[in-house]
Amino acid sequence: MDIAAPPPLTAAELVSRVLFRDGLVLVIDKPAGLPVHAGPRGGDNLEALFDALRFGLPRAPALAHRLDRDTSGCLVLGRHRKALARLGKLFAGGRVEKTYWAVVEGDPAEESGRIDAPLAKQNARTGWRMTVDPAGQTAVTDWQVLGRANGLAWLALYPRTGRTHQIRVHCAAMGWPLLGDPVYRTTPRTGVPMHLHARAVSLPIYPNRPPVEAVAPVPGHLREAFEALGFRETEPADQRGGLSGQAQTA
Repeated sequence: MDIAAPPPLTAAELVSRVLFRDGLVLVIDKPAGLPVHAGPRGGDNLEALFDALRFGLPRAPALAHRLDRDTSGCLVLGRHRKALARLGKLFAGGRVEKTYWAVVEGDPAEESGRIDAPLAKQNARTGWRMTVDPAGQTAVTDWQVLGRANGLAWLALYPRTGRTHQIRVHCAAMGWPLLGDPVYRTTPRTGVPMHLHARAVSLPIYPNRPPVEAVAPVPGHLREAFEALGFRETEPADQRGGLSGQAQTA
């Protein structure tokens, strides 16, 4: 299934993708195949529809972080400047718990672990990419196997830093690239979508309240691969991928 050119997203559809909303924060379920903002050449993007998410406020919300074009799932928005400043401090301070689910090609030797490999941007005539580089910026990802079958593994991944393409590069460096990754897999598979989903997020934005949490359902274009590895969307709260770092499976 090719998701490079998804159907245009309407404002009403974006509103239906709101997972959480309060006076400070919106968490939306980002569709894969759509960039969060316009690139140098313009084109369809999620940000162009944010006016539909004002919900009575004078200004549209704004991005608190980014997801790659082909990554689906939880995307956090701040509803005004003060909210964005507060969210910015949480992300910069590593206080936001993010859980990603991925299907990777390969068989991790352990059931869980930590990848601690600095990353740097590498420029080439064919375009830029991130690479493991001892002189690069610190990058740490914790991971846990949730299922294995037929040379594939379903992983829950917990990035402890927020480097560009961090999960994709770290998994590839371990010898288990993301299924369908168009850049970091040695031989990209034509027509196979990238199997990376921002499953859950936890935001300790209020000092005296429990964290704001949201869980994004597995999208249809990834469901077959996850289900083949044991996933069942029966009790989302129990399968959020382990916001505490302890993933649970069906």
